[in-house]
Amino acid sequence: MTEATAAHWPDGLLLAYYGDDFTGSTDAMEALSAAGVPTLLCLDAPTPELLARFPGVRCVGLAGSSRGRSPQWMDDALPRAFASLAALGAPILQYKVCSTFDSSPETGSIGRAIDLGVKQMPGRWSPMVIGAPRLKRYQAFGNLFAAVDGTGYRLDRHPTMSRHPVTPMNEADLRMHLARQTQREIGLIDFVQLASPEAADAKLNALMHDDPPVVMIDVLDEASLAAAGRLVWEQRGAGVFTASSSGLQYALAAHWRALGLVPATPSLPVAAPVDAIAAVSGSCSPVTAGQIRWARENGFKVERLDLRRALDADTREAEVERTVQLSIDALSRGQSALVFSAEGPDDADVLGFDEIAASARLTRSEAARRVGEALADVMLRILERTQVERVVVAGGDSSGEVASRLGIAALSVAAGMAPGAPLCRAWSDQPARDGLEIVLKGGQIGAASFFGAVRAGRLLE
Repeated sequence: MTEATAAHWPDGLLLAYYGDDFTGSTDAMEALSAAGVPTLLCLDAPTPELLARFPGVRCVGLAGSSRGRSPQWMDDALPRAFASLAALGAPILQYKVCSTFDSSPETGSIGRAIDLGVKQMPGRWSPMVIGAPRLKRYQAFGNLFAAVDGTGYRLDRHPTMSRHPVTPMNEADLRMHLARQTQREIGLIDFVQLASPEAADAKLNALMHDDPPVVMIDVLDEASLAAAGRLVWEQRGAGVFTASSSGLQYALAAHWRALGLVPATPSLPVAAPVDAIAAVSGSCSPVTAGQIRWARENGFKVERLDLRRALDADTREAEVERTVQLSIDALSRGQSALVFSAEGPDDADVLGFDEIAASARLTRSEAARRVGEALADVMLRILERTQVERVVVAGGDSSGEVASRLGIAALSVAAGMAPGAPLCRAWSDQPARDGLEIVLKGGQIGAASFFGAVRAGRLLE
């Protein structure tokens, strides 16, 4: 970014965001980094001392775990997090949500996050951009669609999200879905209105008032993406709060690109190959299941974490150590290692998870968190006992548990990998962790050969 380009923007940060899980947080970081906007993702509330190490940064994120949390947890934790980000002075404060809108009134309530966040900014509206064509997410007349293997699905008929074990999507109209989570007014600027800047501005001006409404903005293609970015940027006023997916980052970048403020072609560096990687997966997605099968069939040491033993206090240590030792043995032979807790939504442990949790005298949410903690222990011990330099964590909740345990202060994008799952560089005061290469992959992200591509440093589309 040249000095002349930077002069077109306001001084300081352009955007600050809180990610509702770790994989989504890196997805948002990738979108702006590829556009040429330097972005830093912090794992704890950013301090002046940390930010001083990155003077050229124009966007700062804070990785969180609210997607799997209760409204009460949000009431306790999010105001502090939002306040720490609002204090940085960016004109846009974002609560970054998943592009499949994972949420319910009881778990990961996006509505509750909005009600807490709008108090931090003076804006008279709260924009919401969810569609992200690069991630094959599309919104039309307020309804969300996602494509899998070239086939588009309304989200309530999506093969994964309609069957999600915690927040199943049974309503594709995001206005109706969100209305279950907040009493706030919810408006829509659809793609027909968006095609005319004058019509979009007029509709927005009619919606604005002192109790900021949520205003959803359709995104179907690159033209509507750039139009959504224009609307948010030009109508940000003295500052707005937005609950949006990384579609917001892509939209802003598209608008800035149209103005000539960022390079015409998004790009990221390409990673060099490594001999072997270590990976853990807590994802129940059929996409990740296909990636686990590919790894098994292509030379990875693939080992299941026995959930009954991992959740039993008497056998947990032995089960974690068993998978660690098998992984270390494989890595010593130059073989990549992958430890997983489930292989798709029809896995017997997924279908029987309530019974497994009950047998361990845990609630479902407690058991899910304990699984993530066990996978975090597996990865931590592998890193402590080997020289592995590149690792992968699959699954949003698992990524949060693992990354939080590794002593990492911040992440930046090191290279492109698959859309929404960049290769990140870890920044840490611990020499053993500083420079670690890590990919935090959402369940729906990547081709079947994803784990092999991470090892090879190969870009996937």
